[in-house]
Amino acid sequence: MIAQVVSLGCRLNIAESEMIGAMLQDGPQTVVVNSCAVTAEAVRQSRRAVRRLRREHPQARLIVTGCAATIDQDSFAQMPEVDAVVPNAEKLTPSSWLPEPLPKSSPLPRAGGRANTHTRAFIPVQNGCDHACTFCIIPQGRGASLSLTVADVLRAIEPHLGLGVAEVVLTGVDVTSWGADLPGQPKLGNLVGAILAAFPALPRLRLSSLDGVEIDPLLLDLITGEARVMPHVHLSLQSGDDMILKRMKRRHTSAQAIALVQQMKTRRPEIAIGADLIAGFPTETPEMHANNLAILRECEVVHGHIFPYSPRPGTPAARMPQVPPPVVRQRAAELRASVAAQRDQWLQTLIGKPATVLAERDGTGHAGNFASYRTPPGTAPGSLVTCTPTRIIEGILE
Repeated sequence: MIAQVVSLGCRLNIAESEMIGAMLQDGPQTVVVNSCAVTAEAVRQSRRAVRRLRREHPQARLIVTGCAATIDQDSFAQMPEVDAVVPNAEKLTPSSWLPEPLPKSSPLPRAGGRANTHTRAFIPVQNGCDHACTFCIIPQGRGASLSLTVADVLRAIEPHLGLGVAEVVLTGVDVTSWGADLPGQPKLGNLVGAILAAFPALPRLRLSSLDGVEIDPLLLDLITGEARVMPHVHLSLQSGDDMILKRMKRRHTSAQAIALVQQMKTRRPEIAIGADLIAGFPTETPEMHANNLAILRECEVVHGHIFPYSPRPGTPAARMPQVPPPVVRQRAAELRASVAAQRDQWLQTLIGKPATVLAERDGTGHAGNFASYRTPPGTAPGSLVTCTPTRIIEGILE
């Protein structure tokens, strides 16, 4: 019997944790930490999770996988709490989870598997990354970009829909690069179109974080014109300053990001924008920080993931002149406050308007724009329900 799978970091990790849990159902009691390495703090959290879970489950096998454990495998293997480390490239092969692992596998998930235990189905369609952002160490943990074929994606989705899952979320390390390694180099828009055509009864399709420069014309048309594609776009902005974007080795400018958002909102005004933004990147001046605040306003970001920059050894950014940590923390707080203010204003505009909400297990749920709602008592988790809020309490419409 499996004790617990703890997933840190991205939605891809969440999806992979579901698959790991399925593989461990009939094995010995096992605790798995699916670690994250996106920031130094994420690595610290992974280590804390290992120590906590060992205290809580002293008799279980404790295995660590994920990006942090792949990049720094020896360090995690030497932790006294850890029984074994399974690298990312081996985490989705059942033999890796036997009492005596027999690793060797593809880093991409196989199609099928049991239904997701979440109220939505997270489907990994891509893994790895071919880019070299100067702050990022994830390519070292995930490897080169690899895509599932359309047929494999459809096979992975089908069992979830058979069990009544109402929302599918496409995940990956760099989802918008999907297809670049496949014959003919199809684009993500081709995949989304194929999913919608194959499953006309699928109510909701959601996309995880997108790199705006890779959004192809068909994908843009589907995001802005197809009701079953959720009006929630999370962009990997990282910065609103063009010089910082160059030093990050990002492939877009702030003007391009703003223009993309304006185009989407013109074509589908209800789209809610989310964004990743790094505070205090090396060499960042007060003026550059002001540009970060400005792009949050220009793009009307209401779902913000703000990351205080922390240097990762082995990355080019770690060798650049660093911003003092107290300044980084202050700038991150200012960015979070800006997003919070915009989010509060946005939520106010939703009062009194009916919305279709996917119910969660905690009595809340998310609309298509990913706003949080309180669902009526007794609403079954995973069901779609109409909510018409009259007020906001602690960021939840009810």
